[in-house]
Amino acid sequence: MEIIALILFFGFVGWLAFNMLGRKKNKPLPVSFNESYRNILSTQVSFYQQLTPANQAVFEKRMLHFLSQVTITGIKTTVEDEDRVFVAASAIIPIFGFPNWEYNNLNEVLLYSDTFSKDFSSASDEEKNVLGMVGNGAMQHVMILSQPSLRQGFTNRTDKNNTGIHEFVHLLDKTDGAIDGIPENLVDKSYLIPWIKKMHEKIQLIIDNRSDINPYGATNEAEFFAVVSEYFFERPDLLQSKHPALYDLLESIFRQHPAGKK
Repeated sequence: MEIIALILFFGFVGWLAFNMLGRKKNKPLPVSFNESYRNILSTQVSFYQQLTPANQAVFEKRMLHFLSQVTITGIKTTVEDEDRVFVAASAIIPIFGFPNWEYNNLNEVLLYSDTFSKDFSSASDEEKNVLGMVGNGAMQHVMILSQPSLRQGFTNRTDKNNTGIHEFVHLLDKTDGAIDGIPENLVDKSYLIPWIKKMHEKIQLIIDNRSDINPYGATNEAEFFAVVSEYFFERPDLLQSKHPALYDLLESIFRQHPAGKK
């Protein structure tokens, strides 16, 4: 047992050393919201574009606060302004209906230059299929994101996918103690049973190949919640049209109406 423990210990130390050598630390944050950030929001973040000027100012303020609390680190890649904006926007979009929400369960976001494996290693291409992950155990309070996938979530305007939003929804789900697709800290208790019933109904439709929701949502309840949240924020009009009852429940959970004027 002692030998196994030593192997695990030195393996973990080696992993940390490998990643620390590959890290490129975040640049110091500006004192105020700079024009580069605002330009990226205005041209590439549709959620921000739909806000009133007053709410855009609130969004910017909350982004800056997030960036002052959470470090964004590149793993063998450089963190650009657009990465900071996209990470912060991914964080603020799901909680914009909760003015006082803080991500107390996050200290750092690691950006990988490519997809990665579940153990964050440079495994074979077949195993490197993870786009994002919320850390556990030794990686508690850390989120890992594929930099290309993060960027594509905002630059592709036609799909229903956004890796950043997906992972931050997992973080919100986790605040009640479990990533299980039932966000008890977000939703009014009266909506819990309707949400669970609707979730299982929609998962079965995905399994039966009778849904336009990303098939990954049928993996389990947690992934369903994250996948339909991407859909809710990326293509709200389409979700409201195709899944009105589901849209209404998500509207109640997030206290937002992205299909309408904000």
